[in-house]
Amino acid sequence: MSNLLLPASVRRAYTRDGLMTFDAATIDSSGAFLVGQLERLDQTLHQPLASVTWSRDIDLRSDVSIADEVSSFTNSAFAAAGGNSPNGKAWIGKDSNAITGLALDIGKTAQPLTLWGMQIGWTIPELESAQKLGRPVDQQKYAGMQLKYNMDVDEQVYIGDSGLGFTGLLNSAHVTNVANAPTGGWATATADQMLADVNEMLTSAWEESAYAVCPSKVLLPPVKFGILVTTKVSSAGNISVLEYIKQNSICNSINGRPLDIQPVKWAYQRGASSADRMMAYTQDEMRVRFPLVPLQRTPLEYRDIRQLTTYFGRLGVLEVVYPETIAYRDGI
Repeated sequence: MSNLLLPASVRRAYTRDGLMTFDAATIDSSGAFLVGQLERLDQTLHQPLASVTWSRDIDLRSDVSIADEVSSFTNSAFAAAGGNSPNGKAWIGKDSNAITGLALDIGKTAQPLTLWGMQIGWTIPELESAQKLGRPVDQQKYAGMQLKYNMDVDEQVYIGDSGLGFTGLLNSAHVTNVANAPTGGWATATADQMLADVNEMLTSAWEESAYAVCPSKVLLPPVKFGILVTTKVSSAGNISVLEYIKQNSICNSINGRPLDIQPVKWAYQRGASSADRMMAYTQDEMRVRFPLVPLQRTPLEYRDIRQLTTYFGRLGVLEVVYPETIAYRDGI
């Protein structure tokens, strides 16, 4: 029967010798391609373009294990009355017989540790073909699994998971210090106005923490970070606004080191009404951290002509121990 007489939905391709053909997906799975005599094929593995920065911006809580289903922490509050005056100092006399004590309240915050898992596998013929071609399919599938894992952790750290109702570093429900930047509009703002916006955010978080902790790190959307890098303080062009802010922020005076400013893609349109958001916080496991159980794997399983292994771990929910030390500013 002529192939031209069949409807388009049921046409089949035939070889001249009567052998059946394979679809492209079957051939590509082992990395087999037609290579011409004058073609130079680059054997380098080119993965999809992706950027993850979670390991740079958050400290991990390392005491959790694969057996744990919940991670928790406590916050303590103290109450102490004065001596002669309830709001004064705890003065006592030589013959005092009524001495005030200290009241303690301990609150616990518990959040789930959710299992993450992915299975990778290949058939023995697929593996043999790939090895013969010099492109091991098992290695490439492992690289793909690692990329997926890091992208999932990246999203969980910065914005949580909307399906499970969790928030992250840039949209935490526990942070109440949220406002618009006093000037904003950094595309047209001056260097002093940008510095004033950053210092206002740092000072606000410092004040909220009863002047105990001044934030030492700021996260910005990539475009706004680029503005700081490319804009010069003056026409002399001797220093960028980025370096100007690092050296002249209150962080440099209080903490004794320049402000750490980093770009992060998740800050883009993260604020109210899809405005860009910047964030100030202190990267310290005692202030904010992320519970994570590293990946483990099952032994290689042989099932018919397939080889399978499963990688699994646990991803927690960002633990904001001291939300007072974090501030958000939108509209920059």
